[in-house]
Amino acid sequence: MNQTYINELKDHIGKEVTLKGWLYNSRSSGKLVFLQLRDGTGIVQCVVFKPNNEELFENAKSLGQESSIIVRGTVKEDTRSSIGVELDVTGLEIIQNAHDYPITPKEHGTEFLMDNRHLWIRSKKQHAVLKIRHTVIKAVRDYFDDNGFILADTPIFTPAACEGTTTLFEVDCFDDDKAYLTQSGQLYNEATAASFGRSYAFGPVFRAEKSKTRRHLTEFWMVEPEMAYAQLDDVMTLGEGLIKFIVERVLADRREELTVLERDITKLEAILATDFPRVHYDDAVKLLKEGFVKGELENDFEWGGDFGAPDETYISKQFDAPVFVHHFPAVIKAFYFERDQDRPELALGADLLAPEGYGEIIGGGERAFDLKFLEEQIEAHNLPKESFEWYLDLRRFGAVPHAGFGMGIERATAWMCGIEHVRETIPFPRMLYRLKP
Repeated sequence: MNQTYINELKDHIGKEVTLKGWLYNSRSSGKLVFLQLRDGTGIVQCVVFKPNNEELFENAKSLGQESSIIVRGTVKEDTRSSIGVELDVTGLEIIQNAHDYPITPKEHGTEFLMDNRHLWIRSKKQHAVLKIRHTVIKAVRDYFDDNGFILADTPIFTPAACEGTTTLFEVDCFDDDKAYLTQSGQLYNEATAASFGRSYAFGPVFRAEKSKTRRHLTEFWMVEPEMAYAQLDDVMTLGEGLIKFIVERVLADRREELTVLERDITKLEAILATDFPRVHYDDAVKLLKEGFVKGELENDFEWGGDFGAPDETYISKQFDAPVFVHHFPAVIKAFYFERDQDRPELALGADLLAPEGYGEIIGGGERAFDLKFLEEQIEAHNLPKESFEWYLDLRRFGAVPHAGFGMGIERATAWMCGIEHVRETIPFPRMLYRLKP
């Protein structure tokens, strides 16, 4: 049986088509039944007129929400419709007549919706969020593919920590060996960048961080580009280009979904013509101290600390675009960061803070490439040197300045969508105390 998709209906006005999908909603009025049919590409109103076919009318009235159905009918232009058409139904095949669908039009609590996430993703807003996520991911791949980067994905099982041992998920491996779920593919990216010059990894990463904030997931997706013969400024330039590319693509391809989410797109449009500010950590601390003096921040920030969510939000509110903060204290960065030659207490790292309180969406910097320095750092961080011998080989054989970053897909998507919690930006979120559905 031929099938037409709802997003194609404008090309079939006056023709008879067959739609296959699910009943999103319905209502009846006298001799009419109005079926809201969804098929994944959109929602269309299908009208059943009782005098034309009483049996068809009664079958349509019997349908429960999320029944699976095949509908035949003629496409009619309708200026009142959000998609410009509706369907005059001439045939209806019921695949399954569903009843007692748990997610009703009434308000539901977050826990209930998360327990029914497998069904919640069918709702209009969740559907819009996940379509925007799809576009963000495609834009990421297109940006790197079109700029000479090679996709070289990295292992999910790793022998040691990358970002710190406190947030590792331990996994039993063969012969009583221990493995860990990856926190980042970055160390392996350094190897592939030494092979290809420019490479990137894209996949799930895991953090056993006992945090329940709106910005945290224990499993999330991250894209990580790495560049040989690159420095800190190259990281910020590449990151700014990526973000602008994503924003432009989402605005071009997902206007309908942004409208469903009631997203203020002017805030996204504004950043396309704006250079992203680059603020030294010292100056960011000054901003936070001024905010405390003015009574705009509760706590007086001390130099040397890492930013919390209120700090990131306050800094980002001082600018009209995403802002890079760079040259963080080395003690709060990973062992592999290159140091500032003039101020060795500073790491050549940068975080990109998104506007509107969405926090860090990019983190990266320049990697140390001196063998002796890295050996000292591995020892100072109490890391098992034998697990990093392969990594140290990258400094023994063809070491060059190199740099890269990581960008979390969920935080970037939450910002694009203008939604509060990252848990809605991944089909099935994994968080502290949530492992199902």
